[in-house]
Amino acid sequence: MSSFKDVEKLFVVLDNTATAIKDKLELPYLDALVESGENLFFQEIPKEYPKELTAVLTDEYKKVNVTEFGTEETRKAFQLAVLKGMKEAVQPHHAMTPDAVALFAGYLVQKFMKKSENLTLLDPVVGSGNLLTAVMNQLKDKECVSFGVEVDETLLRLAWVNANIQKHKVELFHQDVIKPLYADPVDVVVADLPVGYYPDDETAKAFKVYEKEGHTYAHHLIIEQGVNHLKESGIGIFIVPNNLFESEQADLFKSWMKETVTVLGLLQLPESLFKSSVHAKSILILQKNGEGAIKPKQAMLAQLPSFSNKNGLGNVMEQINEWFKTEWEREK
Repeated sequence: MSSFKDVEKLFVVLDNTATAIKDKLELPYLDALVESGENLFFQEIPKEYPKELTAVLTDEYKKVNVTEFGTEETRKAFQLAVLKGMKEAVQPHHAMTPDAVALFAGYLVQKFMKKSENLTLLDPVVGSGNLLTAVMNQLKDKECVSFGVEVDETLLRLAWVNANIQKHKVELFHQDVIKPLYADPVDVVVADLPVGYYPDDETAKAFKVYEKEGHTYAHHLIIEQGVNHLKESGIGIFIVPNNLFESEQADLFKSWMKETVTVLGLLQLPESLFKSSVHAKSILILQKNGEGAIKPKQAMLAQLPSFSNKNGLGNVMEQINEWFKTEWEREK
């Protein structure tokens, strides 16, 4: 059976069961999806469910055996169901990292951490866990322990189910990421940053990027918080707005960067991935200063073509691979 058929088969069961739970228990689709994911993971249906619902779910769950699916097929099927649920949710922060970007972030982590057998990861804005698990799925040759932080309870529960059904070791924290975190320092931070202002000025005061006039940008605070939770010479891979270095708070952010990190790369993502050029993003790659940190002669800079443009993408990937050989591995 092809990979696409596996994804489709599992998605149909997740969707049918989530819809049945939603209709019978009068829950939002995403909450119903969490329930269905838990049922699949624990291989049992709660006894308090109505008999008619239990009968429908039993028939549906018989159609799949989650243990037989690969982690990527499982992730993609779950992602499709989450995307369906997000269409009915009105919260603006309910958005998912485009799949091509999540896979590209995983490729970068793999390249930077090539020589590490054990790895710790943190996604400080984990959402439904799609970006974090997409990265972990590309690190199959490494022992990986991950941490995720999320303020939205529904998204956090989705991340928990997502990690469990893919059999990943992920510890999740339900909290505001700008408040003190209790995760230990990690090797890599990966995050698709929400863009906007952070309303709690009192909490923001503890950060060097704190803007005294008005609210501080949340994405600036999350980058500083992420770097604070990196080990010395750890790597941060942040999906950031294209105007990061041009905003009215950019000077403050740049002066913090000069003191704390080295910019290893800035890769502009194809605009075709986003609703409009205003929402377009880039991948910013930072290394925390400290023992073992590398100062490349030049940063990895590129504008990525559409991911469907195989020739153009192949050329850029060659340049990136060359950068790793000449600027990164040369120093190792």
